[in-house]
Amino acid sequence: MASAISFGEANSGFQAGIIHGSVNTQFHHYAPPERPETPPNPSIVIPFSRDTDFVERAILDQIHQKCAVLGSRTALVGLGGVGKSQLAIEYAYRTRDRSPETWVFWAHASNTARFEQSFRDIANCVKISGRQNPTANIFQLVHDWLCDEKKGKWALILDNMDDAGFLVEARRTGQNGQISGIESGNPRSLVSYFPQCPHGSILITTRSEDEALNLVEQRDIIIIGPMSSEDALTLFENKLGGVDDGSNDGDVGAELLIALEFMPLAIVQAAAYILRRRPRFSVRKYLQGFRESDRKRASLLDYNSKQLRRDREAKNSIIVTWQISFDHVRKTRPSAADLLSLMSFFDRQGIPDALLQDRSEQINSRQDQRESTASSCVDDDTGYIDDEEGSASQSSMSDGFEEDVSVLRNYSFISVNTNGTTFEMHGLVQLAMKIWLEAHGQIERWKRQFIKNLDAELPTGEYENWEKCRALFPHAQSAAAQRPKEQDSLLDWASILYNAAWYALRMGKGVETVNMAVHVMKVRKKILGDEHSGTLNGMAMVGLAHNLNGQWDDAEKLEVQVMETRKTKLGVDHPDTLTSMANLASTLWNQGRWDDAEKLFVQVMETSKTKLGVDHPDTLTSMANLASTLWNQGRWDDAEKLFVQVMETRKTKLGVDHPDTLTSMANLASTYRNQGRWDDAEKLFVQVMETRKTKLGVDHPDTLTSMNNLAFTWKGSGKEIEAVRLMEECVQLQKRILGVNHPDSISSCTALDTWKAEQEDVALLI
Repeated sequence: MASAISFGEANSGFQAGIIHGSVNTQFHHYAPPERPETPPNPSIVIPFSRDTDFVERAILDQIHQKCAVLGSRTALVGLGGVGKSQLAIEYAYRTRDRSPETWVFWAHASNTARFEQSFRDIANCVKISGRQNPTANIFQLVHDWLCDEKKGKWALILDNMDDAGFLVEARRTGQNGQISGIESGNPRSLVSYFPQCPHGSILITTRSEDEALNLVEQRDIIIIGPMSSEDALTLFENKLGGVDDGSNDGDVGAELLIALEFMPLAIVQAAAYILRRRPRFSVRKYLQGFRESDRKRASLLDYNSKQLRRDREAKNSIIVTWQISFDHVRKTRPSAADLLSLMSFFDRQGIPDALLQDRSEQINSRQDQRESTASSCVDDDTGYIDDEEGSASQSSMSDGFEEDVSVLRNYSFISVNTNGTTFEMHGLVQLAMKIWLEAHGQIERWKRQFIKNLDAELPTGEYENWEKCRALFPHAQSAAAQRPKEQDSLLDWASILYNAAWYALRMGKGVETVNMAVHVMKVRKKILGDEHSGTLNGMAMVGLAHNLNGQWDDAEKLEVQVMETRKTKLGVDHPDTLTSMANLASTLWNQGRWDDAEKLFVQVMETSKTKLGVDHPDTLTSMANLASTLWNQGRWDDAEKLFVQVMETRKTKLGVDHPDTLTSMANLASTYRNQGRWDDAEKLFVQVMETRKTKLGVDHPDTLTSMNNLAFTWKGSGKEIEAVRLMEECVQLQKRILGVNHPDSISSCTALDTWKAEQEDVALLI
């Protein structure tokens, strides 16, 4: 149903919902025609450079053999730090070398947001038409491109698929947070976008054999273990640059590799440490230090051994080598240690450099470091903060940041993606860093800085911000799981969750929206009080989430409270009060209380015209809301006039492809249908449904609304068979996505059962 959404100072129209399969009042997206682009030649899409020190491992031949099979799916399974991703990177580049006509694609498979961004990178590389709209169903676009044999051969690598749940399970939305599993034969899980075709192959890396079995057969799993002693020695020597430091008498190098358990990540970190400190440091000294650190590792392993040992991922050698290197960085470049501390709170992939350069609390941290390392030779002049002089230039700040990045890269703590603006951390490095911070009482300091930086960059969930929101949403999800303790930081945290919930709402993510919004509401109530505008905005967001999930009684309670409070605090004609009234009217509409809804909508519309002007977006929204109510009351001619007026004004004021304009077009199609103008209605509904499938995805609630509306149109125009088939697909998706108890699911199921019963009656008569 139509509703005005309350987003504090930025009120904007938002229309949502279907009523028993009839009115289509969700927002829709059309994209203007794109100029044809010249198809590019096959290339490689991978965010990592090739490792020039890569060591030939016998298992690489096995990988090539399995992946060479047409239509193959292969999984590399092994502990964290064992070198799975490096093997996959080398495989990717060799595939490109051996077969220049083969496309090679890389996708981060750690979570939905990262996976989606990887598919967008693929779509940009191959120049898929329609990809540029920020709401495009990028999975469908890439899937269709991969299925086209004319595009040529391809290899797709899914890296870090340590939790395949988001790929194989349904999106978790629905009544009371109900989790709906995938129904048998349902083709629309994310994993269904991986084509099984003879001209393409898929390679997966994961720590879990169980996760791998979600996508591959047991026979297609390759277990990756530690390196052989010979390969480990070669890697170690390569990373040391082949320089003989005079300390390798006898078996000292071999002894160190045994201590490192032949784990590639540990070997790389140890070699990086030694190389950075030459010629005043040797392999022998490192081995001695390693054994000493191994005996005294209680500060990490014993501090929280359960967390460090989760999923059997944390080899002792990796943790110890990390600690040795990190201790040295703290002493010699405290600002680099600070940078690593801050980075550990982000989602470990796609960490933007823009969110890292403000470390205003660094002075305190560096002071702590000086006090604990007074006897060390410390270079503190990084050019970030100078409270005494206050004259550090932007140039020197940038230089200091780049030097810190260089230090962390040299110690193999982080890597830079090929775009040059984002970083990645190995999961074990990030885990060890956070455990160290917790053990040393610094977790809250850096959590506070992380929240401050993210809050400054995460925009609202408005349509024009979706691209940036999409890139930062994984970091917002990371923030949601890291609630700070201090009051000021809690408010910043709530601000992040509010904007993230706003974006999630626009994306139709019901559970994510309500979970984040409830946190916002509770935090602001406790700190700011029940009547603060921020608290009321949080409450309004929870109400909208309930509305999205079909929990209309819960939505009504909150919306009444928000409306009455705003009337008292702000006045009846304040824009925020009008928004609250429109939200409540929307819920009344969804509950079938159309007369009550009409009264509120008329009041909102007339006041908006007077206070804001006829052409104001909020006024147009209120007019559309009223038109929807007139529509439901059977006053279709009156509804049509308003819908046309709103649509034409929005085309002029907002543009043809603006979400609100598209909403008006869909509403008008519903009116055509009820006036018996079946052809006009069908044309608009088909256009809406197909565009939504492409732009939002077949699983988006808006797409389901379109499918429902088109099915009713076909039913009314006599296309019985087509209507039943489409409604069957719609019902299946609604049950999975919205939950079986969602009002829309129940409504569609009832309609489908009725239609099938009618068909059976006709068959009996024949």
